Amino acid sequence: MAEVGVKKWYVVRAVSGQENKIKNYIENEITRLGLGDFVEEVLVPTEKVVQIRNGKKVNKERTYFPGYIMVKANLSGEIPHIIKSITNVIGFLGETKGGDPVPLRQSEVNRMLGKVDELAVQTDSVAIPFVMGETVKVIDGPFNGFNGTVEKINEEKRKLEVMVKIFGRKTPLELSYMQVEKI
Repeated sequence: MAEVGVKKWYVVRAVSGQENKIKNYIENEITRLGLGDFVEEVLVPTEKVVQIRNGKKVNKERTYFPGYIMVKANLSGEIPHIIKSITNVIGFLGETKGGDPVPLRQSEVNRMLGKVDELAVQTDSVAIPFVMGETVKVIDGPFNGFNGTVEKINEEKRKLEVMVKIFGRKTPLELSYMQVEKI
């Protein structure tokens, strides 16, 4: 068995929309051929996106770089050939025609992987589902069932100031996005 050298990150270009399928193919193929020592990790960078649908939070994963799969491997011997021969794989990023795949620089790897970590933290950065002046219905808290008008939107705190008519008087309420819904 050849000496397993240093593993570096490479980017495999793939048919967009098939990234996870291809990731599984690569992993299965490497395992089947007993080359697990050479390929350490296959990663599809995704970001978690929180969407609000019908007042409920829905977590979705979205591919961050469509058509790209990161592979941490020692591309010696047959490895590049094996990966390239997998269905829907276009080739390695940065290779000259017929030349060797070019590994990512550490700074690029940090940026891509850092992006992934950063994104895990940022799940709350949902586009604001409300606009100023919009009429909303309070669905939570003591004013449940009241309608009001959005007066202010505080993106940072993810809160709205809603002007509600209570006993004929307009009263401002500070509510979170989750406490109101569109009418």
